[in-house]
Amino acid sequence: MIRIQKAGEIEDEFFCGRNFGESIESVRGILKDVKLRGDEALHEYSKKFDMDSPSELKIPEETLRRAAEKMQSENPKLYDSLCYSRDLAVRFASRQRESFDDFEVELEPGIFTGQKNIPVERAGLYVPAGRFPLVSTVVMTSSPAIAAGVKEIILCTPPRKNPDGSGSPYADENIMAAAFICGIRTVFACGGAQAVAAMAFGTQTIPAVDVIVGPGNKFVAEAKRLVYGTVGIDMIAGPTEVFIIADKTANPKWIAADLLAQAEHDVVAQAVLATDSLELAHNVSLEIERQIEMLPTKETAAQSISGFGRIIITESLAQAAEIANRKAPEHLELAMSESPERQKLLSRIHNYGSLFIGHGAAEVFGDYAAGLNHTLPTSGSARFTGGLSVRAFIKTVTTLRTDNTKPGARKSAEAAGFLGDAEGLAAHAAAARLRLE
Repeated sequence: MIRIQKAGEIEDEFFCGRNFGESIESVRGILKDVKLRGDEALHEYSKKFDMDSPSELKIPEETLRRAAEKMQSENPKLYDSLCYSRDLAVRFASRQRESFDDFEVELEPGIFTGQKNIPVERAGLYVPAGRFPLVSTVVMTSSPAIAAGVKEIILCTPPRKNPDGSGSPYADENIMAAAFICGIRTVFACGGAQAVAAMAFGTQTIPAVDVIVGPGNKFVAEAKRLVYGTVGIDMIAGPTEVFIIADKTANPKWIAADLLAQAEHDVVAQAVLATDSLELAHNVSLEIERQIEMLPTKETAAQSISGFGRIIITESLAQAAEIANRKAPEHLELAMSESPERQKLLSRIHNYGSLFIGHGAAEVFGDYAAGLNHTLPTSGSARFTGGLSVRAFIKTVTTLRTDNTKPGARKSAEAAGFLGDAEGLAAHAAAARLRLE
């Protein structure tokens, strides 16, 4: 049963981060070991943690091709859906890339300042394949990298036993097929914290990358945290979450379904509804109990709903928006009909990973096939960052060009000299004043 409470009863801990992970010493050991011993360490950890331990790590391109052809033949609807998802994601990410302008502007006479957006050379994608092999994550991690113009993209995912019995490296078939569909040809059967270490430091087989992106369990998240600085990362992801603001026009069946869609991810996933309608709250609670019985993922969803889910009764929808801003959820839904009140809320809310506006905009569309990226900030980090985008794969750098015969350049040299004096940095001041001679 989902908990129902009034807004005034919300505990402070509700607004605290939910990473459920701390500095894990075993991860530190794995990182150090892979850095020192490379492939040898990867094979040992694969034997210890994975479903299979192939003698080689790189999956042949032909194996990826066969997986895609098999999907197209045996499951054409999934194949077409992945192609559709890829096309939308690349189109959206390409439009994002267009928003990053390269420019040069003359701020003062003789002072030309500029900006360039340069893609990283090599990106590493991590795609988990535990209880739920995240096929859609292949699309979501590769599309912004492709749109950004990254020259080389590699993908790591946990190994699976090859059904032909050859021992040749293999992975989840759908993930391999999705990689091929998305144009990724360099895929390694390597998972967990050791895969993050391999992409961060490089081994005899897996090259070091500039940026690592993609979700994973707490060990993968901790590994990404520890290698940040050696490589760039997208974010440290905690348990997934959805926050729905709904009024009396909302459909309780749809709201319940959206809450359960989040809850089935993990026993610590958090699904929250905030509404000023007692009737809607009651009906959603009943719908959750009805729908959860039909889910194959009932056990996980039930633990999530009872342990972390809640329905918050607010005095107004404006109060619900205030709570959402403080919570800064990964996914935020406005389950309301188009109205002046909805427009007011849209102007008030500003902390979220991705926003879904209106009754029809299901959060699962964003997960799978609406162009948006589903790799989003969790645990309150939407207060200061957004989701995965082309920005993760681009360096925005600056340029300076001067014409020292013009007054602006001379004024900058004079100002730099005085500032160098003030800081006691004589060489700075001299380097500036020499330009005045």
